[in-house]
Amino acid sequence: MTAPMMAGTPGPVEPGATLRADVLGTVSWRTPITLAVISIAALFAFVLFTPSTALAQFAFTEPDASWQWPVWHAPARLVLILCAVGTFALTAAAFIAAAARKPRRWYLVVFGALVLVMFLVWVMSASTGTLRLPFLLGLTMTWAVPLVFGAFAGVLCERAGVINIAIEGQLLGGAFLCAIAASITGSPYIGLVAAPIAGALVGLILAVFSITYKVDQIIVGVVVNVLVLGLTNYLFSTVLSENPQEFNSPPPLPTWRIPVLADIPVLGDALFNQTVIVYAMYVAVFVLQYMLFRSRWGLRLRSVGEHPKAADTVGIKVNRTRYRAVVLGSAVAGFGGASFLAAGLAFTKEVSVGRGYIALAAMILGRWSPRGALAAAVLFGFTDALNRVLRNIGSPVDYELMSMLPYLATIFAVAGLVGRVRPPAADGKPYP
Repeated sequence: MTAPMMAGTPGPVEPGATLRADVLGTVSWRTPITLAVISIAALFAFVLFTPSTALAQFAFTEPDASWQWPVWHAPARLVLILCAVGTFALTAAAFIAAAARKPRRWYLVVFGALVLVMFLVWVMSASTGTLRLPFLLGLTMTWAVPLVFGAFAGVLCERAGVINIAIEGQLLGGAFLCAIAASITGSPYIGLVAAPIAGALVGLILAVFSITYKVDQIIVGVVVNVLVLGLTNYLFSTVLSENPQEFNSPPPLPTWRIPVLADIPVLGDALFNQTVIVYAMYVAVFVLQYMLFRSRWGLRLRSVGEHPKAADTVGIKVNRTRYRAVVLGSAVAGFGGASFLAAGLAFTKEVSVGRGYIALAAMILGRWSPRGALAAAVLFGFTDALNRVLRNIGSPVDYELMSMLPYLATIFAVAGLVGRVRPPAADGKPYP
């Protein structure tokens, strides 16, 4: 006969309940709580203090376009209320998904888009100007291109286990040699060929000290950046400035307009009326994504970054693979440095203005994948472009505050808003 159960004694456990809890894991409320806080903050910041009669003006075509869409005078208060309802609905859906242990990443994408629309409508409702979306998107691509190539360089290097802090120096070196080669030959395409050579040379210095001599990779990267900065500044002051017509007058890259695609409203001119560097970026993201995650070469490279000892056991030359990845990634960054001069601008001191470090942040936010790095770099480029556009048409938001947004987004990402961000296991660890 079974003894009676004492008061306070746990009841019978359903068979398999412990196993299901172990498999499913604990419920994480971090993302839905964050969305709730942002929704409430957006409600108070944007909706409650916007006059009911305020209008926000948006243009969807450029003034010189062959056909024109009328400027949209958006009723700001109504649009903000609708977007706020959408953010709260997505927050509720995120809570439900978290309770069911089935997170939906697309919630974050739609939520971010709604918050962005709210911000734009709020800003333009306080401005007398018109926000031309095609111009904003075109400027976004201009600012995003060096970030994208720099982030690709970081992905290639760190997937092989080498931390690439020297992206800034690789971008700067590529821009410098591109300016000289294009100026001397009079051909911008010769400059495009020279730029990745400069990036590869900078990467070779990084590889020798970090792989062969096993110097701390972060320290080497910082030193390489300082070395390239000092060298280019010295040569700029002594060579380029004394004879700018011969050494620092690169011709602009021509734009290639793709028929039909360039006529797509809003997006067409920004995406398909660009230079060869932008089109190379489109190709690079697909090639790198496939090569890293769908090819034997990519499997070998990633194995070196995750478990080099196991890779060595099956016959993969770890350090040789790392050398190749660092030099190739650095060449990619050098090619991106040529984009600073694509419009025919002359090389100047510190033309990269710290964009190598932002590219490094884009790589982290993009989870060490080419597609993610592209999305993060475009986000950072959009923030920079929006900051400059709003400053010209008058904005209630300070310029310094807008400049902080990319870094705040990275902090949220690393803190776990978009899930756990984990680098390759052997990243930064020399071998053997």
